[in-house]
Amino acid sequence: MDKISIIAIIGGFSAIIAGQAMEGGSVGSLLQLTAFMIVIGGTLSAVMLQSTPKQFMTGLRMMRWVVAPPAFNHESMIREVINWSQSARRGGLLSLEGFVNMQRDPFTRKALQMLVDGGEPDTLRSVMEVEITMFEHARRQAAKIWESAGGYSPTMGILGAVLGLIHVMENLTDPSKLGAGIAVAFVATVYGVGAANLLFLPIGNKLKNIISGEVAMKELVVEGIVAIANGENPRIIETRLRGFLAMHE
Repeated sequence: MDKISIIAIIGGFSAIIAGQAMEGGSVGSLLQLTAFMIVIGGTLSAVMLQSTPKQFMTGLRMMRWVVAPPAFNHESMIREVINWSQSARRGGLLSLEGFVNMQRDPFTRKALQMLVDGGEPDTLRSVMEVEITMFEHARRQAAKIWESAGGYSPTMGILGAVLGLIHVMENLTDPSKLGAGIAVAFVATVYGVGAANLLFLPIGNKLKNIISGEVAMKELVVEGIVAIANGENPRIIETRLRGFLAMHE
């Protein structure tokens, strides 16, 4: 559980509500269903239009990572790679066959299987780097829907404000209807700008950081497996991997 994300979300909205109350405004005046529908509905539609179904659905599923990110234990992976290298040093590459089916990550399992099958170091690196590139591209395209939402949301807020003002202009002769139109106009702007800067853009950046962690883990595996294929000493491999990890922290 990512507690800092939960604190940040609650803190951001609480600050806005508290500020409204301190200025003597009614908190209820910030609750406008019409403005919400215009901003959130319009933003959602724009993001769906620019995305493929797979990108859109993957991006939505990734939202849970904001509060429950996937765990990356780089230290554990380094220890596992060292274990592989020691086993290969004692019994050859075929001794690693028993480790292949123990891997839950498909990428690690594939890389280890290629090593057991006697893949050349350069071939191993080139094949797995292509997989990493494709994986990263797909992940970043899915996460990009949140950055796009952060771009569209303020514009939808302005659109809501214009629609609210149109409603005001249409009812200048009926003062009882002016308040509702003005409220929609200003609250829509608050929703658009607030959603972009408190939710959509921060979520997009958070997901990009998590994706970088995923990619670093996969690159760590490739570095270790290529080093094993080159027959390097386990202590040298450990030093290399720790240096690689330090570069990506």
